[in-house]
Amino acid sequence: MDLDGQSVLVFNLGSSSLKFSMYLMGHGKEELLVSGEAERIGIEGGRLRVRGENSAVLEDVKASFAGHEAAVRSIFEAIDRLGKNKNKEIQKPSAVGHRIVHGGAEHTAPAVVDFHLINELKGKVPFAPLHLPYEIRCMEAVALHYPGLPQVACFDTAFHRDMPEAARHLPLPASLWKAGILRYGFHGLSYEYVISVLGAEAEGRVVIAHLGNGASMAAVRNRRPVDTTMGFTPAGGFMMGTRSGDLDPGVLLYLMTQKGFDAGMLDDLVNHQAGLLGVSGISSDMKTLLENRGENPRAALAVDMFCYQLRKNIGALAAALEGLDTLVFTGGIGEKAAPVRRQACLGLGHLGILLDEQKNDLGETIISMPDSRCRVRVIRANEDLVIARHTARLTVPVR
Repeated sequence: MDLDGQSVLVFNLGSSSLKFSMYLMGHGKEELLVSGEAERIGIEGGRLRVRGENSAVLEDVKASFAGHEAAVRSIFEAIDRLGKNKNKEIQKPSAVGHRIVHGGAEHTAPAVVDFHLINELKGKVPFAPLHLPYEIRCMEAVALHYPGLPQVACFDTAFHRDMPEAARHLPLPASLWKAGILRYGFHGLSYEYVISVLGAEAEGRVVIAHLGNGASMAAVRNRRPVDTTMGFTPAGGFMMGTRSGDLDPGVLLYLMTQKGFDAGMLDDLVNHQAGLLGVSGISSDMKTLLENRGENPRAALAVDMFCYQLRKNIGALAAALEGLDTLVFTGGIGEKAAPVRRQACLGLGHLGILLDEQKNDLGETIISMPDSRCRVRVIRANEDLVIARHTARLTVPVR
């Protein structure tokens, strides 16, 4: 492989971890060079892992990350070491792309990061307080240590910007709509990748289920968003690993007025103590629940509820599309949990869904029967590649 092209580093982070990947982009290339993560940022027992081709471990070392600045610096240093000592194909990145969970109503497309954008996003922190502060720190850390390096912010909300107003509007007074209280939708970068893989199939009526610890679904017609399950925040929609999904607002009012819950307690409940973990009482991990549901009734109930809510939302989104041509499962659970896919599709024959049990168990890319009117597919999520594409398009000069 020649080195013609530019390397783009992608950051995708959480409150105590920073995942990264680096792609060689340009001249028809979209090649993953390295990936990895810095774990336990700000916590004892940190670790830095770097993987190369075919997920081969290139580095796996104990490290201490006082904050996101330290993690960013360690990742750049690791890339530099690998380029000098082990793999000349690994170059110093030409640009950095970031997954940003929430862009508010104004940011409807990827944007080059500058001082003005960072200040704007600081004003959006109340929209996504669990995510935006850390994402902002990461962008600031790159700007501090590598001031000449271009950065691009890619917003998970941007994909849904063209949903019809009837789908975006909450049943609240118009003054709150003007204040930005509306249904934004999330996991947009994942949906964008799926649409790119589907090709001509994306011209039809498609429901995409992004199922991971955070989970949502989207209805797409002719490549354009029609509706989605998440709303104002990533806590909305159907139940997830630790998030409740949609709740009767009266439940929250009751907890406040009768049980003494304050805002912090409610936040902890709906974001960290609910969902699969809350119902099962043992784990938020679907694999663990599937392994234990034969002996643990609460684990079985959590799985049943999750699959029931999936099935119900597939039906609702199919109604929004006036039919269904393709159903896609993606994300960790969507890609790996065959029992969840099977249970979610049970009883959906009226939508033309006929699952091939053997193909589903094998995790093939198409898991529907040949005579199924609705094609059911499994597509591996790749948000990072979408971010790398946008970053290259906005920053990398054409040579």
